[in-house]
Amino acid sequence: MKNPLICTVMTFLSATLLGCTSETSSTTSSDSIQQPGLAVVDGSAYLLSSEPKDPASVIHLREEAATDDEVLLVGCIGGSTNPWIEGRAAFTIVDLSLKSCNDTLEDRCPTPWDYCCETDKLPTAGALIKFVDDAGKVLKADPKTLFGVKELSTVIIKGSAKRDDADNLTVLASGIFVKKK
Repeated sequence: MKNPLICTVMTFLSATLLGCTSETSSTTSSDSIQQPGLAVVDGSAYLLSSEPKDPASVIHLREEAATDDEVLLVGCIGGSTNPWIEGRAAFTIVDLSLKSCNDTLEDRCPTPWDYCCETDKLPTAGALIKFVDDAGKVLKADPKTLFGVKELSTVIIKGSAKRDDADNLTVLASGIFVKKK
């Protein structure tokens, strides 16, 4: 989106207003068919071969990272009913300290990755991840197909921190490690 503040507000509002509803996300499947209009990208260039040691939490980096800092962070894909950026290898992650709605045994939320049980914590516990090419352009590819991820996947991201005027954290990613459950 052109204005990160609007993106943050829209993410918060969608999580708050839509929250645990009976709606389901149309992006939950990880198919191998490339979406029309998206480039075929070799995702293996971004896959880290081994799990990096000591990644920082999203909350810590939101507090400490400055623009152009090289960062290594861990988080869980989610933060709204649709954490994916349409047509781009980009998504939102949240700090592992937040509990998704399926972490509560009595909650049977159809979209637990929206963290509707933790909406008050979301504004300070999330980051936008954008996978970029050598020219710094966001890849036009589906990250679910590219990296085999889905909502609630735990990922370690390597990249460069960027801050906007509203102090939102975006990571221009150069690498990803998908943790197995």
